[in-house]
Amino acid sequence: MYLLTGKPEDSAYKEVRGLSRGLAVLRALNGMPGGMGGVVELARLTGLHRTTVKRLLETLRQEGLVHHKDDGAQYALSFEVRRLAEGYVGADWIDRIASPAMAAHLSALSWPSDLATPDGGFMIVRESTHRASLLSQHRATIGTRIAMLTSAIGRAWLAYCSDEEREATLSLLRERSDAIGAVARDKAYVGRVLRETRRRGYAVNKGELANEESVAAIAFPIRLRGHAIGAINLVLQRNVVPDREISSRYVPLLRILAEEISVGATRLSQRGDPS
Repeated sequence: MYLLTGKPEDSAYKEVRGLSRGLAVLRALNGMPGGMGGVVELARLTGLHRTTVKRLLETLRQEGLVHHKDDGAQYALSFEVRRLAEGYVGADWIDRIASPAMAAHLSALSWPSDLATPDGGFMIVRESTHRASLLSQHRATIGTRIAMLTSAIGRAWLAYCSDEEREATLSLLRERSDAIGAVARDKAYVGRVLRETRRRGYAVNKGELANEESVAAIAFPIRLRGHAIGAINLVLQRNVVPDREISSRYVPLLRILAEEISVGATRLSQRGDPS
């Protein structure tokens, strides 16, 4: 769904292939409906041989991370996977404000939303309703890196963040030698995108992400003390929802959600910095 680029820096330590493969299976299983799938499907998604996938699944089952479904034909994530995340501490405003607000507004919006914050020149998805939305084409997006200048969610943050953060982000992107860097160095393009976003009051994307020509997205900034600390989008199918309906129906609904999160984050900051 999103433009994923970049790889982790080379490490002085050799990769433990078995662990990497096991994690690949867990990630693939997590992205399947209901967190459940079979060996053949998982082999196709991970690019691993079916025998390897079966062996990994059985190892994960012995560790209590997956369990059998449908007389062993399917595997499903177990509660133990969730237990592994108990030590993770997310940004307070996302966990306490954004997450429940997004869940509460899902019935009105219907289409899935992502909430993302900036990191290393990309927007990183921190919360999402893709798994809960019946209209989602992608089941797992949390942790996904989204291109800053060609996505609605990136444009929304970049247009409303502080001047210092904007320049630091653009400087980082300009140093890249790939297509992302070329876009960032096009000052006329960047200026036009930011001006249009501010004039409109929200950001848009109409099939500009790689391999997502059928997708449209709108996004609003999440603000704290006048500057964006993140952004929230709404992802729709262009051939299903016309532009007029997006602007007349979904823009006001998403604006309400963004403002609710911004107000909640601001109130929370009065008792401690949520960022």
